[in-house]
Amino acid sequence: MKVAVDTAKCSGIGLCEMAAPAVFEVGDDGQAQAINPQPSEDERDAVEQAVRECPTGALSIQD
Repeated sequence: MKVAVDTAKCSGIGLCEMAAPAVFEVGDDGQAQAINPQPSEDERDAVEQAVRECPTGALSIQD
């Protein structure tokens, strides 16, 4: 699994960081970033929740 953040769509709300703090972080620039772009399968549920909850659709998972 690989995760990606489309920074052009990201509004920096931070729901991704709340859902999967080991994978996503909102940086000082106000944009989310994948701090762990290839998380383990154990983190899949949290990452999928982050993707579902992102109001701007800025997150994606590539298997």
